[in-house]
Amino acid sequence: MYTAGRGWAGDLQPLQLTSINLPDVKRVPGKAAAWQATFVVPQKQASRVYTYSVIEAPGNLHEGVFAGNEGGWRPGGQVQPFLIQALKVDSDAAYETALKKGKKAAEYSKAHPDMNISFLLERNKKFPDLTWRVIWGESVGTSNYSVFVDATTGEYLETTR
Repeated sequence: MYTAGRGWAGDLQPLQLTSINLPDVKRVPGKAAAWQATFVVPQKQASRVYTYSVIEAPGNLHEGVFAGNEGGWRPGGQVQPFLIQALKVDSDAAYETALKKGKKAAEYSKAHPDMNISFLLERNKKFPDLTWRVIWGESVGTSNYSVFVDATTGEYLETTR
């Protein structure tokens, strides 16, 4: 998606990456069948969403990379753009760290074996660096359990409920 986004704007920066669970695709721990990335160009105050999916799926998901429409964006929110070079830890490694280091994450995962696990990559004001948020559930708002992992170092940061 980053490569496709650079065709839109060479000076874009990632803002957020979110996994999308697809019921028709077998779940693999630490991975997702579809992703949504939001990129911004701070100088133009513009944004654009891209999706990647392994299959055609409801919700306007197309197989491969698909670009959405250009929109506006203003700096100064809770989530800040980041340099792609800061991302050194993939979602599967973040998931493994969350299971091993997150307070009672392995127990929670065993107690909820059918629960979807979602991923959110962003640089927010809570932590100084880029983070993965491993979320037990569909979203931050509906989850009762998540673990933050530093996306540059792979270190465990915090468990939230």
